[in-house]
Formats: sequence, C-alpha cells, structure tokens
Amino acid sequence: MTTRSDRTSTYSGTLPACPEGWYFVASRKTVVREGLIEKTWLGEEIVAWADDEGRICVADAFCPHLGSHMGPSVGGVVRDGCLVCPFHGFEFDTAGQCVATPNAPPPKAARLKLYETREVLGMIFAWWGSGGRPAQWRLPDEPPAGVEWTGLRSTTLRFRGHPQETTENSVDVEHLEYTHGYHDVEPTDFSIDGAYLKSCFDFKMVRRIAGLLDIHSDVSAITHVHGLGFSFVEIHEKTVGMRARLWVLSTPVDGESVELTLVSQVREIRKPGRFFAGLAFLPVPLRHRLLNLFFIREEKRFVLQDVVIWDKKRYRTPPRLSRTDGPIGKYRRYCRQFYPNPASTTGELQSDTD
Repeated sequence: MTTRSDRTSTYSGTLPACPEGWYFVASRKTVVREGLIEKTWLGEEIVAWADDEGRICVADAFCPHLGSHMGPSVGGVVRDGCLVCPFHGFEFDTAGQCVATPNAPPPKAARLKLYETREVLGMIFAWWGSGGRPAQWRLPDEPPAGVEWTGLRSTTLRFRGHPQETTENSVDVEHLEYTHGYHDVEPTDFSIDGAYLKSCFDFKMVRRIAGLLDIHSDVSAITHVHGLGFSFVEIHEKTVGMRARLWVLSTPVDGESVELTLVSQVREIRKPGRFFAGLAFLPVPLRHRLLNLFFIREEKRFVLQDVVIWDKKRYRTPPRLSRTDGPIGKYRRYCRQFYPNPASTTGELQSDTD
C-alpha cells in the first residue's frame, strides 16, 4: 500500500502513483445505508458518513487525539450525526471539529483532516491535491435527470492499473477496432481546455446474440474528461434509438491498483427501433431497467477485455506512435498538469510527444 512517505511510488516504475484530481468515493445511497464506510483511497485511509441533515463528510480515518483508526472495522460508529472514535469516545461533526468527549470539554485543536467533496447525481467525489493543494478546478454541473432517465446502475472492478492509462482509452481510437471489434471508427472532434478534454467518435459494431442473431449498431460517443478520475460519456445508438450515459470513474487504491467504477443510465425509448421492438410489450420502466442492465453488462465486458492488457502492460514513454494512433501525444501532454510536484514527475513523463 502506498503511504505518505512513498507517495511518489509509481505504476510500472514510471507514472507517479496519484494524479491530482477529483475521485469517486461512494454513492450517497451506500453511505446512508452503511452509516459509516472506510476504504483505502489514493493511498490514504479514509472514512465517510452523513449527518442527520444529509451533509456528507469524507475525512482521514485517524483520530487527531491519539491516532486510532475510526472506521467500522475497528468499532467506529456514527451517533447523532457525529463520528465517534472507538478508542476514547471523541465525537466529530461533519465540519471535522471535535464537539464532545466523555469526560472533558472537547479540545478546540482536535480536528479531522477533511477532503473537499462534490456530489453528482448521488455519486460522491472528493478532491485529492498534490501536497494538500486545494481544488484546482470544479467538476461539471449535473446533467438533466428527469423521469425519462432510468436510475443509476453501477459495477466496480479492481485491477492493476493507473487512471492515466485507463483514461487514455478515450483517445486511443485504434484499440476500439483491434481489441473490442468496433469498425468504421471515425474521430469527429477533439479539444482541450484546461482540465477538460473532449473526445468524440462514431463507430459501428456487430453483436451476436445467442449464437444465432447478429445485431448491427451505429453509435456516436461524446466523452467528457475532467481530470483522470472522472470521464462522462454520452452515447447515441442510432439503430435502436437509445441514448445512454456512462461514467467511467478510475480511482487509485495504492501505487499499483485502481478501482474502476462504471455507472450507467438509459433514456426512455417510447418507440423502440428494430431488434428492440420485441420488448415493446413490457411496461416502459421495466423495459428500460432491463436495457440499462444489458448496457452496463456490455460495457463491463469491454472493460474486462482491457483489464487483461492493463494487468500485464508497461507504460512506455515516449510512445512510438503510428499515424493512425489518434491524439495520444496531445493527451499525454494534457496529463502533465495533474502532476504539479516536480519531485514526483519523472523525466520520462515530460518526454511524451506526438
């Protein structure tokens, strides 16, 4: 596990372990259901909980009193909206302040280390800054989410990898054909504005169902990348007439592993296109829940095809690119801003070119 003293430990010996940015912690639903959660996140031990007014707190898991871990595995609990240390009963509110102790006035200096949070459609993100720097940019506003959209469905994979490598897929158009079997892949737009990168492409693909029926898809995808932990993809499948959203949330666990959370949402289709018309007899909500389930399972299948490669690959820099590789060089220069500490940025990272 990466610790505070070896934060510059690297994936494949080249990339700094923790790029600066916003990273997924948990869903609000999970935090409320569990009461208190703990996890290893960017090499840190953190806890998260909600108070009685619904305010979410993401904090360092160790008590500032005498250093006890305060996660539920050790006996930490939330009582009346406050986190209670299992060692001496110090209580902390969601502002991080110690507000009570069993036998003495709470010390004013006893405060938790907090992480700035942002919520997007019930997904909780926290900012990790190099050397404790405050947030350098904001996550985008929530997309519209009316009754025409299904609820969110998610799945999480853990594997050896790095968020720069996983996010690079958004610009690596060649692998879409060779690894995933897409065809007629056509980039349509690419731009960078500070921490925001936009990558758009069209493609076609054929899926065989039950070994008997081929389904042809014609797809347009718009990928919005906000740092290396937050990618939001708008998908239009023209054959079926489906519009979907996919969040790809890559979060470092330590210097070698990431948790990749996929979150999907599908928009209501009132007049299904061919190959989907057979489900038209189902109630609309059920129909779209099934479609969303199928969609995220397909996306998970594609990611697992990449995981096999990520698990064994080495980060190459500078890459020896071909003319058809897409803007990988531009993407890697975009990534430099997320490693602001020169001591943790290798010369190899700085040498990436088109």
